[in-house]
Amino acid sequence: MTLQETSSGVALWRQVADGIERGIADGRFAAGEKLPGEMEIAETYRVNRHTVRRALATLAERGLVRAERGSGTYVEAAKLAYPLRSRTRFSEIVGAGGHEPRGQLIDASDDVATRELARELGLKTGAPLIRIESVRLADRTPICVSTTWLSTTRFPDAGRVFATTRSMTKLLVHYGIRDYRRGTTKITAAIADAADAARLDLALGRPVLVVDSTDVDTDGTPLVTKRSRFAAERIEFVVESG
Repeated sequence: MTLQETSSGVALWRQVADGIERGIADGRFAAGEKLPGEMEIAETYRVNRHTVRRALATLAERGLVRAERGSGTYVEAAKLAYPLRSRTRFSEIVGAGGHEPRGQLIDASDDVATRELARELGLKTGAPLIRIESVRLADRTPICVSTTWLSTTRFPDAGRVFATTRSMTKLLVHYGIRDYRRGTTKITAAIADAADAARLDLALGRPVLVVDSTDVDTDGTPLVTKRSRFAAERIEFVVESG
C-alpha cells in the first residue's frame, strides 16, 4: 500500500490514522489486540516512522488506541458498562462483562480526618485514618484510580490487608463485614492530572469521571469513603433505580 498526498490535501499521517481506524471498525484489529509495530506500519503504508507516530498519537488522543511503554500500542476495548446501584462491586461488574478484575496497591499511609472526611465517616475532625491509593484494571486495562479513607481504629493495618487481598470487598470481609451498600454517590467531571494520567495510561488533558462515594454497613454506619477517577473514554455509567 502506497500513500500519496491527495488533491484534497489529506496529510500522510491522517491517511495512516484513517487506515488503522478502518481496521478497528471492520474488526481486523480487535479490542485489546496489539497493533503491528511502528516499523511494520511504516512499511505497510510506505511512510516514515515519524508519520506513523503522529498517526498513532492522534488515535490515542481520540481514545481508540493506548500506548504501553516498552510493550506496544493496543486497541482500546469497548466502553465498560458500569452500573451504579446500592451494591456496587468493581470485581462483580468487571467479571460480569467478561473481563478479569484486578486491583493494585499504589500506596497506604496514615492520614487525619478533615471536616469533610469526618462528616462522611461519622468521626471527629482530626481522627486517625488510613489512606489507600489504588488502581483497578479490567484485564490489563486500567479503569480507575481510587483514594480510599478508613478509620484506623476500626480497620487497623488496612493497608497491609488490601495489599494482600487487592479488593476492598475482601478487606471488609477480613474485618467481619460481609455485606455493605452504597450510602452516597456524587459524580463530576475533571481533567486527569499528571499522576492519574500516568496511572491510567491516558494522554495529558484527557477527561476523567470523578466519583465521590461513601459505603455503609447494613445498619447505615459509614465504613469507607473514597474518590475514584475513571477514564471517561473506557467507561459508561448506568444508573439503576430500585
